[in-house]
Amino acid sequence: MVDHTRARSFGPAAEAYDRYRPTYPAPAVTWAVGHPAPARVVDLGAGTGKLTRVLCELGYDVVPVEPDAQMRARLAAATPGLTPLAGSAEQVPLPDGSVDAVVAGQAYHWFDPPRAHAEGARLLRPEGWYAAISNERDESVPWVAALTAITIELLGGRGARDDGPGMTDGHHPDLGPVERTEFRHSITLTPETLIGMISTRSRYITASEERKREVDAAIRDLTTTHPDLAGRESFPLTYRTVVHRCRRR
Repeated sequence: MVDHTRARSFGPAAEAYDRYRPTYPAPAVTWAVGHPAPARVVDLGAGTGKLTRVLCELGYDVVPVEPDAQMRARLAAATPGLTPLAGSAEQVPLPDGSVDAVVAGQAYHWFDPPRAHAEGARLLRPEGWYAAISNERDESVPWVAALTAITIELLGGRGARDDGPGMTDGHHPDLGPVERTEFRHSITLTPETLIGMISTRSRYITASEERKREVDAAIRDLTTTHPDLAGRESFPLTYRTVVHRCRRR
């Protein structure tokens, strides 16, 4: 079940979201789209445009769709020349068979899969791809595992990937079997940008001010005491970028 309070919480954090959330590696995005540029691509749940801008840089004709007005405003301000459409994964204001791919970056777990897949099948041309891309912190790294333990203890959830299951088969008869692959990339953080990144998670956004202060203090303690981080001004955070896709029959 989707937690609608958390799903609708991101608007007030739009600026921080755009600043601190990781981008997506180009090979993962290209594989998700499944067609060469300049294919027409819908970016569902486009947020502030993290994925939209990668798609633009790769030469795709991008149509961002986002339900939150504050997130749309940030996307438009940060992505000159693009005006995101108001809409959701379950209701996109575009005609039937008008796009080559429908992708979602870090948003798929907020969707109602049967309705979203039906809408994707409606939008896609034959042989088009419906895809979901998810950045997952590499918890095989000891300090990242420690970070996850902090967020679970203080904010709840399951950890780096605080969402439901990935895309599975059978949500719509016009969409074929789901394929899965993954890529790796990393970003460079400081203690303060690590806190900033965690502050964009829905469980943090919806937490009390007291709990937010507790999380911030625990992360600062982690960055000053963990042997992998102590004394370092910056450090890498590695992501596994997992991509699921299925094709319009």
